Amino acid sequence: MTEIIKGGVCAPKGYTAAGVHCGVRRNRSKRDLALIYSEKTASAAAVYTTNLVKGAPLAVTKKHLADGRARAIICNSGNANTCNANGEYIAGETCALLAAGLGIAAEDVIVASTGVIGQAMSMEPFERGIPELIKALGTSSAPAAEAIMTTDTVAKEIAVEFDCGGVKCRMGGMAKGSGMIHPNMATMLGFITSDCAISPEMLAMALGEDVKSSFNMVTVDGDTSTNDMVAVLANGLAGNAPISAPGADYEAFCEALHTVTVYLSRRIAGDGEGATKLLDCVVTGAKTLSDARTAARGVVGSTLLKAAMFGADANWGRVLCAVGYCGADVDIGRVGVKFRSEAGEVEVCANGAGVDFSEELAAKVLGEDEVYILVSLGDGDASAEAWGCDLTYEYVKINGDYRT
Repeated sequence: MTEIIKGGVCAPKGYTAAGVHCGVRRNRSKRDLALIYSEKTASAAAVYTTNLVKGAPLAVTKKHLADGRARAIICNSGNANTCNANGEYIAGETCALLAAGLGIAAEDVIVASTGVIGQAMSMEPFERGIPELIKALGTSSAPAAEAIMTTDTVAKEIAVEFDCGGVKCRMGGMAKGSGMIHPNMATMLGFITSDCAISPEMLAMALGEDVKSSFNMVTVDGDTSTNDMVAVLANGLAGNAPISAPGADYEAFCEALHTVTVYLSRRIAGDGEGATKLLDCVVTGAKTLSDARTAARGVVGSTLLKAAMFGADANWGRVLCAVGYCGADVDIGRVGVKFRSEAGEVEVCANGAGVDFSEELAAKVLGEDEVYILVSLGDGDASAEAWGCDLTYEYVKINGDYRT
């Protein structure tokens, strides 16, 4: 059983973290450089954006994770280090500087960046900030979680405890993401730590499978970022028998991982740029899992529906419209739609046609800050869940002058 605890990425044994302002961002009041450090070399795995334009840190991290091992994660905000002629040099030198300060191999460092694309970057902030960053390492995860934020309005952290072969293990996670978020892995930056002992191969398998129903089911604005990455470290300090094959222990690890990733996914969607509410679409009765996922993503990704949700307008036709064009194999004549929140539930469509409902109740249901869109396809047994947010005036304002 997985239990939520406090501590973020520092909750598992053997991890410390830090966040400082090094000068990548002009605003001195905002931290812009984060570090997560494991006292022992850990199994490591990562997944990356499918955008053909990729940030230089991703190329460096892929090389470093070729052996499935890592010990530290460093991430800056304010500059994506993407489409820069010297990008890989900057990322590589950042790893080398950090490694020298920590007394570890540069190949054991995962490096990430987030911020503006195509903006010139130099080593000066890192040369100045890394010694301070190392000195600031401690058991509080909050400074690191803050340092990776860009347009996020809140830090996103979680930690859980779970049983693995009779041994208590822990897992912590933090993420950033608010805009430029759309499925195709990983739709944001996420860093996860665990003290569970698991092989690099099984860790990679667990993460690769998990993102299909967590981070890849989040959409904010239809744009897949260039720097998306989710990385996981597992240092084995909990002392459980190492997980090297599928079985009960592996399933317990996967359950804990999914608890962490779904929590972070929901937090990211709810904190979408300019958003006022989280949209949670649950699709049931699909012919296949692929159809269910396609339909759920299609609904929360609909610009027209997102706008309707901002206005608390129960325009259910936009739900059916999205289901119809998303690519899922669906019999529209069987589709039913309900809206649900803490204010109640209202059925608005059955068998592909509208039903009488109270507009007053619907407005109350859609006026809450978390709204469920329940779509029944009536074609099978598969189901899926996707998360998004409403589309507001503030989104345009934020992105109208994001670079300047």
